[in-house]
Amino acid sequence: MNISLVIPCFNEAANLPYLFKKLDKLLLNSNYEVILVNNGSEDNTLNLLNKYKEKHHNVQCISLEENLGYGNGILKGLEAANGEFLAWTHADMQTDPNDVKAGEIFFKNYHNNTFVKGKRYSRPIVDQIFTLGMSIFASFRLKKRLWDINAQPTIFHKSLMQKWHNPPKDFSLDLFAYYQAKKLGYKINRFPVKFNNRLYGISHWNFSFSSKIKFIKRTVEYIIKLSK
Repeated sequence: MNISLVIPCFNEAANLPYLFKKLDKLLLNSNYEVILVNNGSEDNTLNLLNKYKEKHHNVQCISLEENLGYGNGILKGLEAANGEFLAWTHADMQTDPNDVKAGEIFFKNYHNNTFVKGKRYSRPIVDQIFTLGMSIFASFRLKKRLWDINAQPTIFHKSLMQKWHNPPKDFSLDLFAYYQAKKLGYKINRFPVKFNNRLYGISHWNFSFSSKIKFIKRTVEYIIKLSK
């Protein structure tokens, strides 16, 4: 398998040294390509990404001047990917980028007709309740069983992306990709992924009660839009 792993980075300079140590292990396998996307960062993220790229032939670094959304950063990375299989995850170290290796086994049986996604554990109870509520609403409204929608990593054959139309540029991209795979009859495979506390910095959406409410509102609005 040739897998391109996209990791969007927005003001993640403090976390990047730890991310790079994890990626060093992943990149020992020449079948992996890593695409690091500087998503309009205002700190030292771009400089660190460029330095890391110089050390590895199978690392790309893409820089976007403006942050137009989490999904936009991922989409730009996917567009530059060379792998037959595509994946994405986060840079905040709440999940290990090496988790993507656990997803490979599913493609041996289903090849390009499967959609693979992590399933988080060790999460705070409040976040679990939030996930439960959103999963039930999305499943009911979209008439497809959708669970732990924002879990990482996400892995699929590049042919799935070729069937997408107007993917969202924000956090709804996780939902969009998952729903499209369900809608097209892909075999959905999940595997357990430990969810850790963020090492440095704060979440760009889940940093307060009001931010969580805003995220819920945007997600609900997009679910309703997608159902139409």
